[in-house]
Amino acid sequence: MSKTRSGKTRLPGSLHLTSDLVAKTLRVVEEEGPEPNWTPISRDQLDQLVRRVEEEAGDEEIWVFAYGSLMWNPGFEVAASVDAVAFGWHRAFSLRIERLRATSDAPGLMLALQPGGSCSGLILKLPCATKKEDLRTLLAREIRYAEVCDMVRWVAVKTPMGTRRALTFWASPKQSLLTDKVPLDEAAQLIAQACGPAGSCAEYLHWTVLDLAERRIFDRNLWTLQKLVAERLQALPSRIDPR
Repeated sequence: MSKTRSGKTRLPGSLHLTSDLVAKTLRVVEEEGPEPNWTPISRDQLDQLVRRVEEEAGDEEIWVFAYGSLMWNPGFEVAASVDAVAFGWHRAFSLRIERLRATSDAPGLMLALQPGGSCSGLILKLPCATKKEDLRTLLAREIRYAEVCDMVRWVAVKTPMGTRRALTFWASPKQSLLTDKVPLDEAAQLIAQACGPAGSCAEYLHWTVLDLAERRIFDRNLWTLQKLVAERLQALPSRIDPR
């Protein structure tokens, strides 16, 4: 890894996990209901979570630290976006799933923040005019089950404007069976196999690494992971178009 004259990070070679390889993982998968052994968050619980975050924010603007899919698919109209680094945290495929982009027969992994290291990403500002509605939509998307309401928290991030406080979603140690650290080889196998109604885990990884590459952000673990997933997918036969 090196710097260009403009100060941007030069990435170490091209991506191995291509769109053609990702296509091997995509298939039609029917909805299976909620994650096994988890309780879907109720309307009242979601309202309580929204009120909690609003009370913690006070009169301040709400910024959200994006390190994965929120970077390329925020799901709300972003009022402002600023480069940011969260020190003391790193992104990792450590959130075990059996729904959305996986099934019980072929479980997968999604990104979460884990303690330690540093994580480069963005902070996204919620529009003032629709802040409450957008906050509720965001929390409903990221916190789907009552048992994981503690997986939303505030972190301090460094930006060109100085240190700011931002809301983010993390791997709480209270849910250790859900968020244990996963070795890269095991993570690659889970990601390569998993697909659900929302798409595949390989697709999610592809879009995330591609977005990071376009922003000249180098994440060593994700760069290694996309190569390992690509190697597994290269060994699979291409899917035949039924048309």
